[in-house]
Amino acid sequence: MAVEPISREEVEHVAELAKLSLTDEQAQKFTSQLDEIIEMIEGLNEVNTDEVAPTTNMADATAILREDVAVNAHQKAALLAEAPDTEDGFIKVPAIIDESEDA
Repeated sequence: MAVEPISREEVEHVAELAKLSLTDEQAQKFTSQLDEIIEMIEGLNEVNTDEVAPTTNMADATAILREDVAVNAHQKAALLAEAPDTEDGFIKVPAIIDESEDA
């Protein structure tokens, strides 16, 4: 099953959603690269894997887990005293996503 090539408009739309600015050269390059990646993935879809068992772990090692135990759990006041800015018992950090602009 052939897949339509990705368009430059689609690349620019995704870049806009991610709030990325692309030059004309970058948009052209990414369009070409993404189209090649999609073609490679489509090639994988043609491989017959009916008799292949699913693989979930390449190593024979078993994960060694430890009990999840809180340590020094009663030091909230000391932690908050070291934070540069707090509010209502929480550490206050600067916003990393600006939601003021239209999406």
